[in-house]
Amino acid sequence: MHTSDRLVILDRDGVINQDSDDYVKSLAEWIPYPSAIEAIARLSQAGWTVAVATNQSGIARGYYTEETLAEMHEELCRQVTEAGGEIAHIAWCPHGPDDHCCCRKPLPGLLEQVRDTLQLPGLAGSWMVGDSLRDLQAGAPMGCRPVLVRTGKGQRTLEQHPELAASDNDTLIFDSLADFVGWLLGDGG
Repeated sequence: MHTSDRLVILDRDGVINQDSDDYVKSLAEWIPYPSAIEAIARLSQAGWTVAVATNQSGIARGYYTEETLAEMHEELCRQVTEAGGEIAHIAWCPHGPDDHCCCRKPLPGLLEQVRDTLQLPGLAGSWMVGDSLRDLQAGAPMGCRPVLVRTGKGQRTLEQHPELAASDNDTLIFDSLADFVGWLLGDGG
C-alpha cells in the first residue's frame, strides 16, 4: 500500500543519471550515478515508494524514439532491482515545449499520473527531487516537498535562482540524491 508521506518522486536526468545539454539519446549515453542507484535501493528497503517523473522532449525533437527510452528505463529498473530496490512507476513526457501538453514539467501532469497509477488520493507530503526549477514547480501544486540536488543542472539552477537557498524558502538542498536519502533515512548514507 502506497502512501504519499512515504513517496519520493525523482526527476531522471541529472538526479539519477548524468545529464547532457545534447540530451541522453541512447542506452550507451545513459550513465547512472552509482550512488543514485544505491540510494533508490536504500529507500525501497526502508519502506519508501520511489517513482520517476521525467521530461523527454528529445522524442518530440526526433533525437531518439520511445523504444530507446524504454531501453533506458528497463536498464534503470534492472540496476535498481539488482541493488535490492524497486521503482514503482516511471512517468515520462515525450512532448516538446511548444506542444501545449499538460504533462511537461513545470506543469503537474506527470505527478498526476504518478498519483493515479499508485492509486493515491493526493501527493501532499511526498518529496519531489530534481535538479531544475521546473521539477520543483511541478511538485508545488501537488503539495510535494521540494528538494534540489546539485548534480546535473542543480548547481546552475541554484546560481540562477539563489532564492531557493534563502532561509525563508522551504526547498531543501543536497549535493546528491544519495545525500538526500541519507538525511531522509537519518543515517547519513
